[in-house]
Amino acid sequence: MYKSELARIIRERRAIKKGYNDKEVTEEKVLEILDDAIWAPNHGMRQPWRFIFVGADQKAAFAKKVASTYPEERQQNREDYLNEPSAILVVIMEEPELPKQWEENYGATSSMIQNFWLLAWEKNLGVVWKTNPHIYDPKVKELLDVGENEKIIGFLHLGYFDEQPEVKERIPVKEKFTLFKA
Repeated sequence: MYKSELARIIRERRAIKKGYNDKEVTEEKVLEILDDAIWAPNHGMRQPWRFIFVGADQKAAFAKKVASTYPEERQQNREDYLNEPSAILVVIMEEPELPKQWEENYGATSSMIQNFWLLAWEKNLGVVWKTNPHIYDPKVKELLDVGENEKIIGFLHLGYFDEQPEVKERIPVKEKFTLFKA
């Protein structure tokens, strides 16, 4: 059915948003996956990313600190939410002043995240890329020591899982494809 093993992984990959089991996501496993994921295309070899790993031992304290940046009535909800995954990988990107370089960095970092996601999927590690409001909050940037010329691209929620989400069909590419006519 699939043209290649890579095509199969691309088509079978899902966002794992909940239903994580108790298997620990280790720093070593994340580093192993990142070691290949960073081979994403990146203009000028800027390699504009860096990472903060939040493992099982740090997750409760991390969730509490990030949740504390929300209004009091939302803090418990956000703390519970951030404690759902087995681990979190915060992805941070260098933000150049030139719009062209910013877009190139964002494209490269997004490509690296896709690589990470596919490589993790191959190892039965679930991933979902989260861009909740806290990634834009200056208090969260300060909490994570994110520099003035850096941007939090997202929190990758990580965890092993037992049940795979259902397939969500895509619009056929022919409906999104045209030929240039001079």
